[in-house]
Amino acid sequence: MASGMQEKQYTPSLLSFFIYNPTFGPREGEEEKKILFYHPSEVEKNEKIRNVGLCEAIVQFTRTFCPTKPAKSLHTQKNRQFFFEPEDNFWIVMKPNKDGKPPTIEYQEEEILDTVYGAVVRQCYSMYKLFNGTFGRAMEAGGVELLTQKLEKFFYRYLQTLHLQSCDLLDVFGGISFFPLDKMTYLKIQSFVNKVEESLSLIKYTAFLYNDQLIWSGLEQDDMRILYKYLTTSLFPRHSEPELAGRDSPLRPEVAGNLLHYGRFLTGPTNLKDPEAKFRFPKIFVSTGDGYEELHLIVYKLTREFCEQLDGLVGPQLTLLASDICEQFTINRRISGPEKEPQFKFIYFNHMNLAEKSTIHMRKTASVCLTSVHPDLMKILGDINCDFARVDEDEEIIVKAMTDYWVVGKKSDQRELYVILNQKNANLIEVNEEVKRLCATQDCFTTLKTVTSVFNRRLFFS
Repeated sequence: MASGMQEKQYTPSLLSFFIYNPTFGPREGEEEKKILFYHPSEVEKNEKIRNVGLCEAIVQFTRTFCPTKPAKSLHTQKNRQFFFEPEDNFWIVMKPNKDGKPPTIEYQEEEILDTVYGAVVRQCYSMYKLFNGTFGRAMEAGGVELLTQKLEKFFYRYLQTLHLQSCDLLDVFGGISFFPLDKMTYLKIQSFVNKVEESLSLIKYTAFLYNDQLIWSGLEQDDMRILYKYLTTSLFPRHSEPELAGRDSPLRPEVAGNLLHYGRFLTGPTNLKDPEAKFRFPKIFVSTGDGYEELHLIVYKLTREFCEQLDGLVGPQLTLLASDICEQFTINRRISGPEKEPQFKFIYFNHMNLAEKSTIHMRKTASVCLTSVHPDLMKILGDINCDFARVDEDEEIIVKAMTDYWVVGKKSDQRELYVILNQKNANLIEVNEEVKRLCATQDCFTTLKTVTSVFNRRLFFS
């Protein structure tokens, strides 16, 4: 476990990001053909070729030790390099650094870089595939030329939104925050979704969210996971608006025109009555049993009549549902009691349904990550997560940090719980009892609170 706290924190930055295929330039003098995308583009050609060639050599060298598991990361004194092969012979390489500052070499920091930044590389591919399909699809449709065009168009914009300083354990999980509802309100939403899909046969899948939290989804888990990431960290922040309130709430904003409901398209026309309105909707690719299918986000057929039909059907009912959900939100807050600084903060993740919950993160978007704990404690959480990833059995790890915080990690039945306790004078028994009480008060920890006795427990002092 980690030995000490850093005196100064440096902000990670993206040094380079490139995609290559070693089979595209097999002969000497054709090395540039291997490069499908390279950021930054202004790098001199020979340097691009040299960097790609070095990565190719590293991958081939590591294959001699483990043919089925090639290199995933390379650590040097000044930076790290991460490798990912999403499709056969297609390699994505990301190299972050710390603004030119050599990182402090310590076990804990290196492990977090591997898990967090490795997850970031995989997210880059998943986000590309959501809007463009696989690399192989582009090759089949238009060869290398079409693929390079798609990569340039997508990653030129996407990498500008890639803020490495905001990445942490939640990027490793890639989970979904669910909104808790009473059974009656949930049934109303399910009935609403069924009615919309029956009335508008062009709608293939529906996802229903409130305050960046998911209530209902008809998509496969992996598709919803990456779509949720896009919605909550990119689309919704760009179109931020006041929180939906009840019908009689003074906080509810006034709606211009003669509309009888509150709602609008976030992808599509801003005004359906405008004859010059452009009906442009992004395409997305979702998984099917034997491949994938191409859809449009929000609508499938791009016609004004269909948009007006959807707006007329969804808008009024959505206003009523928003009022019911807002009332439930108020009840939940009242039940949870007055807001005060708790003695513990936690992160919870369920690998089975991707449900996550965090009281550590006050705000988490692509560009901003506000946490209520010190970065060194976040690093300890990442270190514990690395240990959990190495073993299959249930486990518990307890760490006493130099700042007198206690950090507890529990893994059980595909669920993970990380707790930070601000009790400097507590002993191990008291810490364990406090975590038990936390599990007993949180519905999502039902399984965790019954298996304490079977944990393989380890204790560390940082």
